[in-house]
Amino acid sequence: MIARDSLDFRLLNEFQRGFPLLPQPWQALGERLGRDGTEVLARLAVLRDEGKISRVGAVFAPNRIGASTLAAMAVPPERLAAVAARVSAFAGVNHNYRREHRYNLWFVAGAADQPALSGLLDEMGEATGCQPIALPLVQEYHIDLGFDLASGERTRHAPAGERPRRQLSAADWRLVETLQEGLPWVPRPFRTLGDAAGFTEQRVIATLADWLADGTVRRFGVVVRHRELGWKANAMCVWTVPESRVDALGGALAAQDGVSLCYRRRPDRDWAHNLFCMIHGRDREAVARRRAELAEAVGLSAYPDAVLFSTDCYKQCGARYAAPQGLAA
Repeated sequence: MIARDSLDFRLLNEFQRGFPLLPQPWQALGERLGRDGTEVLARLAVLRDEGKISRVGAVFAPNRIGASTLAAMAVPPERLAAVAARVSAFAGVNHNYRREHRYNLWFVAGAADQPALSGLLDEMGEATGCQPIALPLVQEYHIDLGFDLASGERTRHAPAGERPRRQLSAADWRLVETLQEGLPWVPRPFRTLGDAAGFTEQRVIATLADWLADGTVRRFGVVVRHRELGWKANAMCVWTVPESRVDALGGALAAQDGVSLCYRRRPDRDWAHNLFCMIHGRDREAVARRRAELAEAVGLSAYPDAVLFSTDCYKQCGARYAAPQGLAA
């Protein structure tokens, strides 16, 4: 565990959002922490090398650019490692986990648009012999605005509501592609991004501020790896809720402490569950206990449910989107 008053803890916990969009952001962080910017950059690089963070950068809101979905496969256990490796090799896959269920491989897939996404899932099915089910987002109740590493609580926010899909120019797509690995570890990272995308430094900063303001980017900051920071147990908890009740129950569930993600998804084939949440904890027993408390408090105990603990992480990175084919440069 990292001491709460240490530089590492403050970097990890305080800057998951609200990262300074300034020409020299590491120096700005250092001024807020009473440290030199060079030291801040060096410590973040060490945290990356230790696997405690995946990157410092943008977390795009689902389906604001491109198209994405949660997907799952029912894989014979003896083939799981090989199939997981094949799925992870697809550039459009950004999270890939083993979970305890007949549907035992769960991943997020993204593409430029819905036809391309459907084609990607079909290609995965052909490559592995395991056709995935797609469970696209219908309504978000709470999604990823950061995670308090001391308490496990997350930042509360009101649902964003329906927002139009962002139309990106070819230049914008170049910037999206340069952002996928996060900020480069240099003193003026936005200038380096701009050089790669054909933007000025100020245009990169202004574009990111605009995308944050309209919700295209959910947050910009340090993206932590929960398991490596002590939150080793996590479970995807799902319920089958009548359509007339799902929004009310989803909103109530999202308001509870201990829920790090909460959303409604469209069922597919023999997967009937439509209300999902993620619960993270330091151990399996704590997660199971909190899940039972939440179901009772919200009024979900009477509905069909399942609890899918994660056991293996095969891939974890930021979402990958490619520009639509034929987009003019």
